[in-house]
Amino acid sequence: MMEPAGAGSLLPRAFLRIGGRTLARHQLGLALDMECQRIVCIAREVGPELIALQHEAERAGAQFHVISEIRGLAGLVTANDELLVVSEGLLVARQVALKLLEGSHAVLVQPAETGVAAGFERIDLNYAAAGLMRIPGRFAEGLFELPADCNVPSALTRIALQAGIAMREVPLASREGAHWRMIRDEAEAQAVERDWIRLHIAETRASSPSSWLARMGVLTFGPSLLHARNGGQLASRAAVAAIVFALGAGWLGLIVTGFLLCAIAAVLRQAARMLRSVEGDGGVHAPPWSGLVAVLGCVLDLVLILLILWSASFTPWETVPERAFAPVLLLLLVRLVPRVSDRAWTDWVKDRALLSVVLAIVAGTGTIQESVQVLTVLLALGGILIPGRK
Repeated sequence: MMEPAGAGSLLPRAFLRIGGRTLARHQLGLALDMECQRIVCIAREVGPELIALQHEAERAGAQFHVISEIRGLAGLVTANDELLVVSEGLLVARQVALKLLEGSHAVLVQPAETGVAAGFERIDLNYAAAGLMRIPGRFAEGLFELPADCNVPSALTRIALQAGIAMREVPLASREGAHWRMIRDEAEAQAVERDWIRLHIAETRASSPSSWLARMGVLTFGPSLLHARNGGQLASRAAVAAIVFALGAGWLGLIVTGFLLCAIAAVLRQAARMLRSVEGDGGVHAPPWSGLVAVLGCVLDLVLILLILWSASFTPWETVPERAFAPVLLLLLVRLVPRVSDRAWTDWVKDRALLSVVLAIVAGTGTIQESVQVLTVLLALGGILIPGRK
């Protein structure tokens, strides 16, 4: 935490934010995934960001130390230890780094022609450092022979290579996009942020209307929400509010409005899940509100059942279980069919926003009771007749 974030900046590179988390928090997450027991930060001064980082590390069970020069390493690193050395400003996708670091000691490198231009230090004619290495702890002793203000990652890289530690090249695919970047100033942090968000929501396929809408919303508004440090929580609360308003609208007889509010809640819930994925990667623990996202799915299904019951016309002699049978079965099938079939069409089946819009349309035409029965039969037939998982 010695390098400034650009010329004239007092902010260290380590405290630039990507996806609502500082680079130091991203690197701490990697260190803890590597099961590091002691975290050592080299910093000129201890400020609020560094104290927050210390609390995060200690909550995860690691010791945290701050030193201002290399002599502070004495007593913190022994010959029997292993060192995970991360260069300041490095932003790396955790799973990519973990895969490259597993096994034996290695200094990660990349071709010099692209690495130097991207801000990494040249090692020799052909290679540049990749900002990350796993080496024996005994190499730290070599630092004490160097000037106190030397660049520790750079010095350890050369000590390790001179001692015969193998170089391991980072594959091209692992260096593309936001997988592996050196962030040097605020402009670079802002430029990579959308790619970083896109990387972490890549597993969420935009294969249904609600996931597509949520994805577009997160890519558009995600950076500002994440920098507010509560983007996922805000989306979850908005989903809760939409569900509450849907209940109120249904109670007042505004059934179509209630279904449309449920559609909005479903999209907001999807967005909250995506934001949680981004926020969770930069932190050690899952966000405290993350359990709410899972509960919202069940609550939304219950509200849809209530709206169907309130909008349908029943004979006086029908009991509550008889009235609820078709809507309950419909929502159960909506949950069951995607679990037994991995076909692309099941993404549309479990799309609550799409289901809510369909129910709003049939409620507006006064045919919701018959439509629910037809949808239930179609889902059951689809689950039976269309081949599922092999």
